[in-house]
Amino acid sequence: MGTTQRNAVTMSGRESGQPMLFAHGYGCDQNMWRLVTPAFAGTHRIVSFDHVGNGRSDLTAYDDAKYASLDGYATDVLEIVHEHDLHDVVFVGHSVSSMIGLLAAVREPERFAGVVMIGPSPRYINDEAAGYVGGFGREDIDQMLVSLDSNFLGWSSVMAPVIMGNPERPELGEELTNSFCRTDPEIAKKFARVTFLSDNRDDLPKMRVPSLVLQCSDDVIAPSVVGEYVHKNTPQSTFAALNATGHCPNLSAPEETVDAIKSWL
Repeated sequence: MGTTQRNAVTMSGRESGQPMLFAHGYGCDQNMWRLVTPAFAGTHRIVSFDHVGNGRSDLTAYDDAKYASLDGYATDVLEIVHEHDLHDVVFVGHSVSSMIGLLAAVREPERFAGVVMIGPSPRYINDEAAGYVGGFGREDIDQMLVSLDSNFLGWSSVMAPVIMGNPERPELGEELTNSFCRTDPEIAKKFARVTFLSDNRDDLPKMRVPSLVLQCSDDVIAPSVVGEYVHKNTPQSTFAALNATGHCPNLSAPEETVDAIKSWL
């Protein structure tokens, strides 16, 4: 199966331009970039896709063994890059896709010009022995996963507005809730475990291409201390703090997000 069908790959923008590959976060799809990508369409080749289990991806392509870690998703990214013969790629990843993009760039740095990480976290669970703050205790994550397993739709309706972090704009929380609810629930449950139990701290120093860390304020999923950790431990990284609140500036503050990426580029 080709990646175009499997990952619902779409191409737009300037055909001869430098490719920008946009990867969505947990429970989302490529539609979440609709307010960001037009700003780059005149100069770049825009490549968007859906992780297997999300959006218009082919659900039959899901494989428990392959997607048991973020490496499987990084493999998909590299397969998209190869199938479409993309070089000098600027990868833009939101949330968990930040680490997916980093893993892909570590494996094949010659294909990438840079990686933009929006709200990244290499580990969500605190590690007291190492003095690492991820934002969550292990019991918090375990409880969340139990809740997600028992009532995915209910969990989505409660958590999505919290993740969005813009209570004065309830329509944004509603959009994220609807996005979660469109995701295949069984795959979503498995992807949640892979996401929130992952630990990619050791992969950060392996990065060999420039990167941009975009950090929102009041982000309950990836607090500022986490973004600063990613920056300090990733070679050639640039850190930019956004005024945007919450975890999804691609929806809540697209202009600020675009400006930060353009300034870095």
